[in-house]
Amino acid sequence: METLFKKKVLIIGATGGIGRELAKLIKSSQADLLLSGRNAAKLEEIAIELGINQEHIFTADITNPDQVQSMAEWSGNPDIIINVAGIGIIKPLEQLTYDDFNQSIDINLKGTFHILKSYLPGMKAVKQGLIINLPGVIGKVPMAGAAAYAASKYGLNGMLKSVREELKRTNIRITNLYLGGTDTAFWDQIDLNVQRDKFVLAKEAAKSIWFLCQQPVSGVVSEMVLQPFNHQAI
Repeated sequence: METLFKKKVLIIGATGGIGRELAKLIKSSQADLLLSGRNAAKLEEIAIELGINQEHIFTADITNPDQVQSMAEWSGNPDIIINVAGIGIIKPLEQLTYDDFNQSIDINLKGTFHILKSYLPGMKAVKQGLIINLPGVIGKVPMAGAAAYAASKYGLNGMLKSVREELKRTNIRITNLYLGGTDTAFWDQIDLNVQRDKFVLAKEAAKSIWFLCQQPVSGVVSEMVLQPFNHQAI
């Protein structure tokens, strides 16, 4: 396994439950940690908690390509980019609004496109890099009430696999984590009968990403699946 010591690691979506736990693990590995998210107050809170310099945090909305480009100019060329930003809107089709659908596509799919467009040129210039994304289990297996969410995640899955084909003869690696139900604030606003006490813990989900950050340079972990033991969809 590769060490993260002094590697530049950028977490996008660091203010969420998984992002916050992941930031703690990456920081403990003595990496050069950079954090980004939409909520400036939460970013500052995490920075203070972890003893991270304010210059290592950046507020950006990934749906805005100009803000993502500004983030890329701020961060320089990270060794590892971990994109855990996302939104989950779970509603039956008749309750799903046009705004719900567009927001899902804008954040989960187009937001990742903006990240790739802003960061891949730099990675290609140095001929290396690792990008970790979370298409999630719903990026492979449909779920009732998840038309907008599944559309965004299926699209993300296909886009990342296509880009991976373009990068096959480089040392730039793309790893997809297909994460099942995880007990985070994601579920707080979702009116669905689920057993959150049986979900994957945010800390354990973060550990799986931390593990993926340390994959050997001689190979690539293209995909990893982590899902609750009692609800294995894949």
